[in-house]
Amino acid sequence: MKESALLPFAKSKPKAKAEARRLEQAQLEKLIGSLTEALADVKKKATAKERADKAAKLKQIEALMAKSGLTGADLKAIASPAKRGKKAAAKPAKKRAAVAPKYRLVVAGKEYLWTGRGRSPKVYAEYVKGGGKLEALLIK
Repeated sequence: MKESALLPFAKSKPKAKAEARRLEQAQLEKLIGSLTEALADVKKKATAKERADKAAKLKQIEALMAKSGLTGADLKAIASPAKRGKKAAAKPAKKRAAVAPKYRLVVAGKEYLWTGRGRSPKVYAEYVKGGGKLEALLIK
């Protein structure tokens, strides 16, 4: 098969864009329409070829089945083995229980609670930086 003149543009997006900039809008729209039609034709031919190949394979299988004396029911019985029992269903992930707060800090009448897990909130970091002790904030 002869190599297409469009192949360099299909391989390189910058080259395709540069070449497209040389065209006027109407020419570019016409080109896009033509390429779209060509793509539809290629897809249609590929689908028809797949159907023809599938039909040929089915004919071969039918011939082999007739030659060996097998039926569709025989194949179905071979394909689906006897059921041995149900598989255990996967357990859904449990939600973790909320952790009770470990520390309480009141600043300007507003209460801040913290579990003590993860990074400390800014108000707690400022409190400790200012000389306070976390032990003093423990909830009893």
